[in-house]
Amino acid sequence: MKIAVVAFPGFQMLDLAGPIDVFHEGARQAGQPDAYQFEIIAPVPGLLTASNGMRVEPDATLDTCSDDIDTLLVAGGPGLRQQQQDETVSAWLARQARTVRRMGSVCSGAMVLAHAGLLDGRSVTTHWNTTDRLARLFPGVQVEPDRIYVKDGNLYTSAGVTAGLDLALALVEEDFGRAVALRVARELVMFLKRPGGQSQFSAHLAAQTAERNAIREVQGWVVENLAGNLSVEALAVHAGMSARNFARIFKQECQVTPADFVEAARIDAARRLLEGSRHPLKRVAALAGFSDPNNLRRAFLRRVGVAPSDYRRRFRGET
Repeated sequence: MKIAVVAFPGFQMLDLAGPIDVFHEGARQAGQPDAYQFEIIAPVPGLLTASNGMRVEPDATLDTCSDDIDTLLVAGGPGLRQQQQDETVSAWLARQARTVRRMGSVCSGAMVLAHAGLLDGRSVTTHWNTTDRLARLFPGVQVEPDRIYVKDGNLYTSAGVTAGLDLALALVEEDFGRAVALRVARELVMFLKRPGGQSQFSAHLAAQTAERNAIREVQGWVVENLAGNLSVEALAVHAGMSARNFARIFKQECQVTPADFVEAARIDAARRLLEGSRHPLKRVAALAGFSDPNNLRRAFLRRVGVAPSDYRRRFRGET
């Protein structure tokens, strides 16, 4: 099976190398070391320089690539914005979509597929920092911002950077079965199915984006003290500000209110507990900082769209 990865100048090295390593290990663990062949495709001839400065020599260009591609992925990266609207690339991808068995993207590579018209009417995901832009520019695309990867028919899209490994492992499981995929996961020290979605990082990431140290410190304190008193007044005292000034600055820095941030952080914690433990809902609610299971349920329905009990059953594949 030919696995082709399209990369552009400024691509993220792990978007390219990560999935290829997973596929290679999958073939090895299946006892079929030659099951996959790899081809790195660039839009034009010459060395490709990754965002980290490393250089890669592509195997082919759009004009010289193989005509037997089985799985085609588009790598993302910081340099992608200058390339994603290239009409030549879009036309080539549209042609390939008619012949390949599977097509997908890693990280912000979804933007390239979107500009080619290949995501219209489809469910997709991308890096958490790109989901809003993708949804805004392409309203016909159903963006699922909290997923690690999404399969919609023969279209596969993944979240940021390391999620490309999760996507590749899912494709290996399709090709060789769960037992092989599990051996790959063990060998590469990764999850067969990573617990949670991108939201498991959201509170921690948001705590790193505020410019003011005082706000960042409060956010980090929230994440570490979910069961404590996290009222605006308590947070303001921790920040050394008046409640009114703290609320104003927090909203200005983080684009959400303190209460929204607290609830999101508690939902993140509850999701991880539902996914990775068998605690009863009352215990989950307490550990995540909710006063009782009913408050957890209401917040969960509002933010996740399903009840906590239903979420746990779906995540575990229970009926």
